[in-house]
Amino acid sequence: MYTPHIYKNENPEEIRTFLKENSFGILINQTNGKLCATHIPIELDINTDGKEILQGHISKLNPQAEGFAENDHVLAVFTGSHAYISSSWYDHENVPTWNYIAVHVYGRIKIVDEATSIQQLKKLVDKYETGSENPVRVENLSAKTMRESRGIFGFEIEIDEIQATKKLSQSRDDYNFKNIISELEKTENPQAIAVAREMSKCRK
Repeated sequence: MYTPHIYKNENPEEIRTFLKENSFGILINQTNGKLCATHIPIELDINTDGKEILQGHISKLNPQAEGFAENDHVLAVFTGSHAYISSSWYDHENVPTWNYIAVHVYGRIKIVDEATSIQQLKKLVDKYETGSENPVRVENLSAKTMRESRGIFGFEIEIDEIQATKKLSQSRDDYNFKNIISELEKTENPQAIAVAREMSKCRK
């Protein structure tokens, strides 16, 4: 991912938090000479060796899985808030742009056994059922319902490299920076307001 130095995020804790809060990602690989991508939850976790990994699952009917044995190198893409930045918001002539946050994780994927897949599902469901009035638990699902888990492959991705971009108008002076935040907040667009919130964290 091309990222000018000023927009690189090299704070491991920030990146870790981002991945946990924006875990619905895109898994990309090459299968039979063709690029494939699947939109799925991909969770940051710790393996038995204490190393950070990504984990998730895909359908056994998904042809993307055929490529894992041939070439285990994959890319997981995660995106956060993003918003259009009008150059009319500056006190000088310039071009419009886009502010956004994104993380690319490169690594090697392996299919895990059924027991590990079930444990992954339990963690995933528990995470997203938190706060639910009537939380669902995998442990409480019937054997008939759990038969559906036979239709998935659980996987783990050993992380080789993480590239993180946080493009939030860092190059602008304080006056223009604050004005961009103000204009984003006026839009009443949830994405734009989220970007304004992230920008506010950069300069206090």
